[in-house]
Amino acid sequence: MAQDLRDLFKNEPKDSQLKMGEGHEARFITKLDEALPKDTSITKRFSIFYIAASILVLIGLSFGAYQFFNEAESIRTEIVNNQDPSNEQELRSLGDISPDFKKLEDYYLANINLELSKVKLTPDNKELFDGYVVRLAELNEEYKRLSVELTENGPNELTVSALIDNLKLRLNLLYRLKEQLKELSTSEEAQTT
Repeated sequence: MAQDLRDLFKNEPKDSQLKMGEGHEARFITKLDEALPKDTSITKRFSIFYIAASILVLIGLSFGAYQFFNEAESIRTEIVNNQDPSNEQELRSLGDISPDFKKLEDYYLANINLELSKVKLTPDNKELFDGYVVRLAELNEEYKRLSVELTENGPNELTVSALIDNLKLRLNLLYRLKEQLKELSTSEEAQTT
C-alpha cells in the first residue's frame, strides 16, 4: 500500500481548473498592502538613527586616536620641561610622592594659614608679629630649597623628613606667636586695670 509520492504526481492528470483567474496576483498584492501598509516614516527614522550612530562612533574613534597620539607627544614635552628644576611651577612637593604625604602637607599648610588668619595685628604687637613673620619667611625659603632638592635628587628619607619637619616648625612657631600674643594682651589688660 505504500506508494511513492513522486509517482503519484507524475501519473496525475494535469488539471486545467486549477489555474488562477486573471489579475488574481495584483488583487492579492493590493489587499496585502491594505492589511499591512508600509510605514516609511519609521524606516526613515531608523535610517536616521543608524546614520547618527555611525557618526557618533566615528567621532568617538577619532577622539580616542587623537588622545592616544597627543598623549605620546605630551610625555615627550613633559620630559623636556622637567629638566629645568629652577622653575617653581615644576617643583615637586610632598604631595607628588604619595597621597598620604599630600594629606599631611595639606593638613599643615591649612593649619598654618588658619593660625595666620587668627592673628590680630595691633600697633602693640606689631614688632613681635614682624619678628615671627621674618622667621616664617626664612622657613618658607628653606622649604622651597628642599623642594628643589626633592625635584633634582628624587625622594629620599632625609629630604622628606626635612620637609615635614619644616612644616611642623612653621606651625609650632605660629602656636608660639599665638601664645605670646595672648600673654601680651593679658598683661596689657592687667596693667590697664
